[in-house]
Amino acid sequence: MLSSVPFPSGRALFIPRRHSFVEPIFKFCHALIRINPRGYDPNIRLSTFVANPDIMSFRKEKDSMGSIDVPADKYWAAQTQRSSQNFRIGGQHIPHEVIEAFAILKKSAARTNQDLGVLSVEKADLIAAVCDEILAGKLDDQFPLVVWQTGSGTQSNMNVNEVVANRGHVIAGGQLTDEKKVLHPNDDVNKSQSSNDTFPTAMNIAAYRALVEVTVPGVEALRDTLRKKSEEFKHVVKIGRTHLMDATPLTVGQELSGYAAQLDHGLRAVKNTYVHLRELALGGTAVGTGLNTPKGYSEKVAEYIANFSGLDFVTAPNKFEAMAAHDAIVEAHGALKLLAVSLMKIGNDIRLLASGPRSGIGELIIPANEPGSSIMPGKVNPTQSEALTMACAQVMGNDVAINIGGSNGHFELNVFKPMMIFNFLMSARLIGDACQSFNDNCAVGIEPNYARITQHLNNSLMLVTALNTKIGYDNAAKIAKKAHAEDKTLKEAGVELGLLTAEQFDEWVRPEDMVHGL
Repeated sequence: MLSSVPFPSGRALFIPRRHSFVEPIFKFCHALIRINPRGYDPNIRLSTFVANPDIMSFRKEKDSMGSIDVPADKYWAAQTQRSSQNFRIGGQHIPHEVIEAFAILKKSAARTNQDLGVLSVEKADLIAAVCDEILAGKLDDQFPLVVWQTGSGTQSNMNVNEVVANRGHVIAGGQLTDEKKVLHPNDDVNKSQSSNDTFPTAMNIAAYRALVEVTVPGVEALRDTLRKKSEEFKHVVKIGRTHLMDATPLTVGQELSGYAAQLDHGLRAVKNTYVHLRELALGGTAVGTGLNTPKGYSEKVAEYIANFSGLDFVTAPNKFEAMAAHDAIVEAHGALKLLAVSLMKIGNDIRLLASGPRSGIGELIIPANEPGSSIMPGKVNPTQSEALTMACAQVMGNDVAINIGGSNGHFELNVFKPMMIFNFLMSARLIGDACQSFNDNCAVGIEPNYARITQHLNNSLMLVTALNTKIGYDNAAKIAKKAHAEDKTLKEAGVELGLLTAEQFDEWVRPEDMVHGL
């Protein structure tokens, strides 16, 4: 006997049913078509189904467009299911930081609505309880939607609304199959809200938290290490380089102090964006007018969000700006790009200064963390610099996408929201994590290669610069050119040209006196 398995193309696969493994596959394929006639549902795994065919069961959920089959064990409902079927793009899911931000704002909205007398205590308690479960990571598998969906993020807002409503109903003793439930996703969980003001609020909450909790601590750790190393090596004189060519001396500490100062400026730039980023759109509802919100809602809900998050959020003084534009995200990511630019230089400088060990510059010694080659024994590479600079390149690319998204707000709504926050959070994590990794696995172990530093210093022609004020620029240039052409020392060339004595050279050319402001 043959079983026919239909496919979206209209073709059918005929499989002998006598084989024991066929029946679960047959049911599985029919289940996929039932959920989505056009293709594969990423939330269903064949391996799970083959192991337990009974797990593939469904319930009916309804929305304004009608009914749809939803996996029986999931808390989401019709709108989430439609989005998961209609947007099979990329595979990048809405970041968990955004879902956590939604939990904070939904809990805050419920308490605000309760305080203002438009939501019962019982319903507010249920909503808050589910939000706490989301924040505890207990419902992570209930948020399957991808970034590449509606640009307002409406479906992710509804995903949260549906999960909170259905999970709250179960907590209250109900069943997912009940036609009437204790909580309604729109009327209760989304009360006094619109996707147009909740998603930008979630964006700002997630972005601010990421900067404070991940980015800034990572950058500060690296900055502090570079400061410490700068002080430790402030008397180690080395040759400087400009245009990739030898220049006048400085100290290892002075060179490292420049890196630390770059990160100081970057941190200041990030923290300066907090003022704009802490302004929340919640309370603006559909277009910024606050339609269907009770009096005092905007201010009170911002207070709750500040309390639950531990950050100084406030209601945006102009909801039209907060919803139609995402300049705060653009501005804050601009600061992340600044850090990426600084870190790119720092990472590249350190790997070049550590290059070698025998045929490169080799003035710094960095930790040897792992073998560097599958064919060259003993080779060790500057892998932390490589990881750091790759992360920086990604952040710079993310900034382009965010700039394009931010510049494309149309009338009362920007519809590039999911993409913008996805890229922002990626950058915030990359900068913070890469700095922490570079700090722990490279920067803390940096040591000067004293022998190589001394060799390069004494061999440099640019020490002749100390003679400018003694014999003039033109005469000093003659010494440098003769020394280079005849492979002689500066002292030998100067004495042979009769421009100074050996004693004068030793008195005037002292590298340790050429580095000012130790």
